[in-house]
Amino acid sequence: MVVQQRLATLRPSAPNPSVEAILHALIPFTFVDHTHADAVLSITNTPNGRKKIKEIYGDDILIIPYVMPGFILAKKIATMTKNIDWDKMRGMILMNHGVFSFGDDAKQSYDRMIQIVTKAEDYLKSAKVFRKYHNSRSKSDLLTLAMIRKKASRLAGKPYIALLNDSTEAVGFSKMKAAKNLSLEGTLTPDHVIRTKPFAWVIKDNLDRSAKEFENRYTSYFEKNKRKGITKLDNGPKWALWPSHGTLCFGYSIKEAQIVYDINRHTIRAMQTSFNLHKWQPISFRNLFDVEYWELEQAKLKKDVQPSEFQGKIALITGAASGIGYACAKKLLENGCTVLGLDKNRKVMKLFQEYAGFKGFNSDLTKTNDVKKAVSSCVKAFGGIDILISNAGVFSSSATLEKIDDKKWNDDLDINLSSHHRILRECVPYLKVGIDPAVIFMGSRNVGAPGLGAGTYTVAKSGLTQMSRLAALELSKYSIRVNTVHPDCVYDTAVWTDKILKARAKQYGLSVAKYKRRNLLKTDVSSEDVAEWVTFLVSSKSIKTTGAQFPVDGGNERII
Repeated sequence: MVVQQRLATLRPSAPNPSVEAILHALIPFTFVDHTHADAVLSITNTPNGRKKIKEIYGDDILIIPYVMPGFILAKKIATMTKNIDWDKMRGMILMNHGVFSFGDDAKQSYDRMIQIVTKAEDYLKSAKVFRKYHNSRSKSDLLTLAMIRKKASRLAGKPYIALLNDSTEAVGFSKMKAAKNLSLEGTLTPDHVIRTKPFAWVIKDNLDRSAKEFENRYTSYFEKNKRKGITKLDNGPKWALWPSHGTLCFGYSIKEAQIVYDINRHTIRAMQTSFNLHKWQPISFRNLFDVEYWELEQAKLKKDVQPSEFQGKIALITGAASGIGYACAKKLLENGCTVLGLDKNRKVMKLFQEYAGFKGFNSDLTKTNDVKKAVSSCVKAFGGIDILISNAGVFSSSATLEKIDDKKWNDDLDINLSSHHRILRECVPYLKVGIDPAVIFMGSRNVGAPGLGAGTYTVAKSGLTQMSRLAALELSKYSIRVNTVHPDCVYDTAVWTDKILKARAKQYGLSVAKYKRRNLLKTDVSSEDVAEWVTFLVSSKSIKTTGAQFPVDGGNERII
């Protein structure tokens, strides 16, 4: 069928026509609308759904029993409509599937769709089902959230983003006695199964046991319904019922997880609607399997798959509004990573708007509460932390040791040393349950070759390097890699103002131009150059490297 439809396209480069194209062609109206309206499906997905639909709509809506979408559905409708008067029809309701409306112009078809859905909503209001929705609140348990995400990722064989829905409605649903059974009985419409799988992962106190239960349930579902030549998909859940906390939705990217989240938000409400009306009874698992493993539906998912090194990974980057931090965020985003960027500069919240997987967070790293809020925000937004790039720092001014007062000493060490400990301390619990976790500290050439007049900066970066080495020792038992990058001559960062450049050049008796190219290779080192190296160090290519220090400085004679 797909081949025949492609042959009928007017442009060779046109996308494949919808599997419902033949059905649309059978309807003798110029405009056709198709939806999966919650209100209508909440009624069809009950034991007496067909009878209720008939009572609500009468004879001007054609009721189609559930059959497989595509060519089979088109044949069914062709048979059922051979002798009907289309002018007397306002639409069609496909049991357990969705709604069709049609008309001679777009507005007529749209208005008919609104009328059909409104009629279902009015019926549900009269049945008073909306009064019975459960609403509640819960306390955050972010560490368990990160652990759940890791378990789900292991089942899937790839890193997942995990989106928590802890709205009062989702939490209320998760506290229902019937929630477990509702979550295990199917989808709102068969089209959703390729995104959500046929049932949820029901989370229990013992995560390992409940993860195994989901794996066994999905394997049993596959074995019972499989046909010759079909390869089993991964065992990863797509959504989870987290009792007393809400629901979780998983995806290999933020975009994929958001699609599941949107579907799930509608589904848990429809489940309650059907349950309150009579009973939630979607189509059988056999029918769902046929759609989930249908080649044409799987083709939709293949369009979304863009394998990359960091797909599903979550990084937290400090100093992300400019310079090296910005370049690291950009490089990781380009390679599929999801990133929370921290910076004291509020502009960080407006960066990378072209990427769904970036969230900017305004934070002062010298304040413990700010750091705690930032880390919590990352976990709640994405489900965990796999990568920490501790980059933020300042080079305030040049001064000899005898001229550095207590305030400058303490302020410089606070941001250039102590803040790195704060962010590491808050991230470690989540890195312990991260996926191939890695930490990068941004050191400096000054560690190996101290610069004149850079006392506080040099001392702080030296202390940071020692802390990085100690962290590598302490965290290795959790398989957390910790490495340090020592950049130099990186003049496209906020650290290097014209004033500081002139002062540093003066210290060495050089012009600014000569000072900028004083490395052995006489080359410029950019933020992007540093970001390339950082990206390599947090990738799988350096999975066996920890406790190391890497210069990105063009070569320094004093260090060599």
